[in-house]
Amino acid sequence: MNQSTTAFDIGLEKGEANYKGLSPLSFLKRSAHVYPNKVAVIHGERRYSYAEFYARSRRLASALALHGVGMGDTVAVMAPNVPEMLECHFAVPMLGAVLNAINTRLDAATVGFILGHGEAKVVLVDKQLSPVMAEALSSSENAPFVIDIDDVMAPSGDLIGDVEYEAFIAAGDPEFAWESPADEWTTIALNYTSGTTGDPKGVLYSHRGAYLNAIGNAMTMGVDARSRYLWTLPMFHCNGWTFTWGVTAVGGTHVCLRDVDPAKIFPLIAEHKVTHMCGAPVVLTALIHAPDDVRRQFDHGISIATGGAAPPSAVIAGMEELGFSVTHLYGMTECYGPSTVCVWQPEWENLPLEERSVLMARQGVNYMTLEDQAIIDPDTMQSVPSDGETMGELMLKGNTVMKGYLKNPEATEAALRGDWLHTGDLGVMHSNGYIEIKDRSKDIIISGGENISSLEVEEALYRHPEIMEAAVVAAPHEKWGETPCAFVALTPGADTLSDADVIAYCRENLAHFKCPTKVIFGALPKTSTGKIQKFILREKVGN
Repeated sequence: MNQSTTAFDIGLEKGEANYKGLSPLSFLKRSAHVYPNKVAVIHGERRYSYAEFYARSRRLASALALHGVGMGDTVAVMAPNVPEMLECHFAVPMLGAVLNAINTRLDAATVGFILGHGEAKVVLVDKQLSPVMAEALSSSENAPFVIDIDDVMAPSGDLIGDVEYEAFIAAGDPEFAWESPADEWTTIALNYTSGTTGDPKGVLYSHRGAYLNAIGNAMTMGVDARSRYLWTLPMFHCNGWTFTWGVTAVGGTHVCLRDVDPAKIFPLIAEHKVTHMCGAPVVLTALIHAPDDVRRQFDHGISIATGGAAPPSAVIAGMEELGFSVTHLYGMTECYGPSTVCVWQPEWENLPLEERSVLMARQGVNYMTLEDQAIIDPDTMQSVPSDGETMGELMLKGNTVMKGYLKNPEATEAALRGDWLHTGDLGVMHSNGYIEIKDRSKDIIISGGENISSLEVEEALYRHPEIMEAAVVAAPHEKWGETPCAFVALTPGADTLSDADVIAYCRENLAHFKCPTKVIFGALPKTSTGKIQKFILREKVGN
């Protein structure tokens, strides 16, 4: 008898009746059946029911098939959070093809690299982004077929493609007979990392992983058929953290948004009774510091999930005052977006804000759909003690970890060494099993042999009432090797704060060796997903 076979398995086989590979494509099919007349997608004056959402996606799949797109082909799309982007998330994988959603803020050279490296057969582009795409395509050796998205809400832009989207899908069959891939390990999406050096890496997602992470998001954030999800997170970013599929799974309503602008966000929340949102801390900060004539109070609760840097206590307090409930998630492109969550504990309810925010800012525990997480010594590959002090690297494993990097076996092997995904984030494990990220390995500041967490210094800076955003990097120092340098953006009207004021404030709230020795004022450079680009700041200080 085979070692993996027991008496319970003898003579029993997987078949159509009792086994089907997991794919998020089943979500749209089900919701169209259960909620055919329910509003699935809102975009300005446009409204699509779930039946229409499904039919349009099938039309697109059918039209792509007629154009020769099939299993293993890449279809790229460069667009804001518009209905066509949502439709691509279902139509493309209906063919066994791979969806490559491209960062809308990339330059033409990088877009050109992605199109070539991913071997895009078809490209869909929103007309507002046509100048960048046209330049990227001009250097393409194998020019893909180009479809224009002519969104009426786009402020400007030319049509550069072979056909316009609505005309293209008009030739498609709304009853197109699609099938999920026979193997759930089949690639569903290709997402490129926003690397700071060298070419971006292409991260590959499977149908199985996308299905599970989407379910994990819905369960973690309490998204259901009554939910109205506002797209403040880019759909190109980890496929919208897989909420593109997750909101659809439960029959929630997608409220599209082209631009992350508080002047648009607040009215949409009020008009559509938005219940859920996601975004980097910069989105939360923008809402908190919106002008008084833009900000609104709501008569219903709104849950907002944030990732990236831990939300400082001042940000948590500010969002709570606006009526938002903040949940801190952790993830990266290599794990489909969110993978850990700071699960709320009832005993935190009555804690003072300062104590509560410290607990809420931890990265917490693994998603129910992630197998495991650990803080591990990367040299010995042994877990560190759960004492809240011993530093190690956060590592993850499970079905929602990427398949690997496209055409890059060396990077894949390094990232998945020892059967764990190496995140590159340094942290500690607390006695209650909650992880806390202390810094990126490259962002730790070593001053006179002492390790300084840039996140700890930033947390102190964010508590200053006149500081809106802060980032801390290592600056070279003749005596200490490195010392902290703070980059800060002030709140509107706070133009009298000096570098001496900031340093003095830090010395009142931190050990003196952790305090910045230099402060630089001004806007902070960010990625398209709102993450502060510390590599640019390090270059500015010569590090």
